Order: sequence, then C-alpha cells, then structure tokens
Amino acid sequence: MKIFYINNTGSGFAEQIEVAQGVSLGELFAQKMPGCHPGDYLIRVNRQPAASDEILTEGSRVSITPTKIEGATSA
Repeated sequence: MKIFYINNTGSGFAEQIEVAQGVSLGELFAQKMPGCHPGDYLIRVNRQPAASDEILTEGSRVSITPTKIEGATSA
C-alpha cells in the first residue's frame, strides 16, 4: 500500500512510499531511521501525534521531525 512519508531530518524530503499491509508506525520508524531513538523525534500520522503500535492505512501521511536540532545551543 502507499503512504506519504515526510522526513524533516537534515534537508528533509517527502515522498510516496510502498509499505506492507498491516505495518505499524514503530516498524516504519525502525526501517527508515535505523539507529535513531523515537524519543528524539515528533512523529505524527495525519498531522496527529500517534503511538508506535498504530497500524498505518492506505494514504496515511507520516511525518518525522527532530526535536533537537544538531548544532543549536540553548540561550
């Protein structure tokens, strides 16, 4: 099935991707962001916060945005 995947890490990108029927948000994160910790990202499905066990459906819009910007310093 196809979903819309938005990755805002680095320069960011958005694309339609194929995922298996019944894949969870947590599984997609592990595939697309290997070695990364989910707690360091704002992860949304259809613009709403979502749990890692949420099952994605055809046409879902998934966005992954880092909560910590590399190189940024606190004031």
